[in-house]
Amino acid sequence: MGKITFFEENKFQGRCYNCSSDCADLHTYFSLCNSIRVESGVWVIYEKPNYKGFQYILSPGEYADSQQWMAFSENVKSCRPIKNVYGSAWKLRLYERPDFGGQMVECSDDCPSAYDTYKLREAYSCVVTDGAWVLYDLPNYRGHQYLLERGEYRQHGDWGAALPGVGSFRRITEF
Repeated sequence: MGKITFFEENKFQGRCYNCSSDCADLHTYFSLCNSIRVESGVWVIYEKPNYKGFQYILSPGEYADSQQWMAFSENVKSCRPIKNVYGSAWKLRLYERPDFGGQMVECSDDCPSAYDTYKLREAYSCVVTDGAWVLYDLPNYRGHQYLLERGEYRQHGDWGAALPGVGSFRRITEF
């Protein structure tokens, strides 16, 4: 299992909370989160309780301020480790229409620009057959992040996106 520590202030200062499992509501442990230390595992943290809101995928390392994990706010209200139940293969299918309609692209590697590689700006649905992925709404692994685990996503809202924009995506290879 992994271990993550949340700090209320920048540079690992202030009140902190250590976590090593899923937590649907972190608000009783701290009010704001301005730095994080991931000791082990890959984690997805959420801006709202019950695994809702903006998502941020964090690998082992130190994040001295919220800009280092590309946060849109100081709110971290739930988290969970990403478990390695996927093996060592990755396959993702992105569709240009909801319910797996329209043109489809199949991917098995990281992609810094969905438009340059596939002429794809939007994905309304997708299927993850292998691995776990992070989808970004901007090129070069920037912008809003969305965790995609094995399964079917009939519309972009199913993976938490308000809009269907796809800028880049990458495989999660460390666990």
